[in-house]
Amino acid sequence: MRSEPAERKKAERKELFTIGEIGKLFHMNIRTLRYYDAAGLLKPEKTDPDTGYRYYSTKQFERLNTIKYLRALDMPIERIIRFFENKDTDTLMELLKEQQEEIRLQRERLDRIARKLERRIEQLNDALDSKLEEIRAVHLPRRQIAFLRREISLEEDLEYPLRELERRNDLNAVMFLGKVGVSVSREQLLRRQFDGFSEIFVVLEQEDGYEGAEEFLEESDYLLIRYSGTHKDAGTYYEKLLNYMEEHHLECCGDSVEITLIDSGFTNDTGKYITELQIPVKKT
Repeated sequence: MRSEPAERKKAERKELFTIGEIGKLFHMNIRTLRYYDAAGLLKPEKTDPDTGYRYYSTKQFERLNTIKYLRALDMPIERIIRFFENKDTDTLMELLKEQQEEIRLQRERLDRIARKLERRIEQLNDALDSKLEEIRAVHLPRRQIAFLRREISLEEDLEYPLRELERRNDLNAVMFLGKVGVSVSREQLLRRQFDGFSEIFVVLEQEDGYEGAEEFLEESDYLLIRYSGTHKDAGTYYEKLLNYMEEHHLECCGDSVEITLIDSGFTNDTGKYITELQIPVKKT
């Protein structure tokens, strides 16, 4: 016959579960349970002082289920702890509404990222499918930009003026990839002088969240040409555009737009660089 203390000890053990058993019962990672312990979210019912083994009781199952439910809603640990510190329906409602608003903001952020990805894929596909050295007449809508108006030598590294543009306009550096342009002024174009730029700018997208001064490249008819190379190779192609304008009785009516569609930000292969030149025109 077993002694009464032994029977009582056996009954007690039936109510206690090791961390491994709890992990299996609730389909939870043991590291997660240890993290919950360290964070003060779910302390074991008992911890063996000699071995350090953690034991959980059936009384903690309801708390574990609540934790799993709230974590499935992506609720942060700090908020769940807040709930258990003042466990009632008002607290739960407040936390659920907070989480609902956070998820709404996350969804908006992900939607913006999705639109930027879609647009960038379209732009990159368009650049890769470029018909090089072909002059085209196009009509382009008004485009919002952030720009730095200063004289820039053709030989100058554009990275410094880019940082100045970023600082002055409170821009995020990640906005720059593939969207930086420079301009040659109308006066320089008419003099066929292509040794410098009148300004540097970033083409803005709605998803950039830019809140600075509104500046635009105005809607206009443009002549454009794409070529394999960088800004330093532009002179020859400006000459082609200007000669075409003379032959077709077109007049330059503004500064050029010069954008590297594919450059060192996209590839180490300089043979894949593509730059586009745009000159606004009107009939003479």
